[in-house]
Order: sequence, then structure tokens, then C-alpha cells
Amino acid sequence: MGKVEKLLPRVKANLIISHDEDDDLICECIRAAIDYAEGYQHLVYSEDEEMPPATEQGVIMLSSHFFESRDGSTGGFFADNTNAAGQVWQSVNRLLAMNKRWSV
Repeated sequence: MGKVEKLLPRVKANLIISHDEDDDLICECIRAAIDYAEGYQHLVYSEDEEMPPATEQGVIMLSSHFFESRDGSTGGFFADNTNAAGQVWQSVNRLLAMNKRWSV
């Protein structure tokens, strides 16, 4: 099972989605979030490699954010809070920084 397939049920649980109709779109969001995480951390996770828990949580949160704001809005539970998108990115970046390769 690859990274995306492993994370799909966790992202759907985070989004409170029980149907399969949006799985393809959610998987694309997960791929984008993994790509962001790997670029931010200067790391590449192989298909069979376990991500650290903080990285997984950051990917789950970012995937959910991408899905909920797919129309360009903040979306989701925080639609009435204009600072929500910034809060998501700040939280994700803090989680990803925990396992970042800081060497040049």
C-alpha cells in the first residue's frame, strides 16, 4: 500500500467523509500535500517508508485544507474566519519543521 492509499482513510476521517465519490480528488490533494511536505523538509519519502507522525499529521491537515478550499475560498468549518487559511499553514509548517533537514 502506497503513501496516498494509506493516508486516504485518515484524511477522509478528518474531513468527516464516509462515501467514496470524492476519493480521486482527495488522493490528488494528498499527493499535493506530500509534495509540499517533501519540498519543505528537503526529504523524499519512498512508497514503503513510514513518515514521522508529525509529518503525517501535517499532510493530513494540509490535504484536508486543499480539499475544503478547492474553490479558492477558506472553506470548511472555518469559512467565517478570514485568518483560518493562515492558521492552517502555520500549524502545518510547524509540524513539518519538526522533521526538516536543515543542512544546506
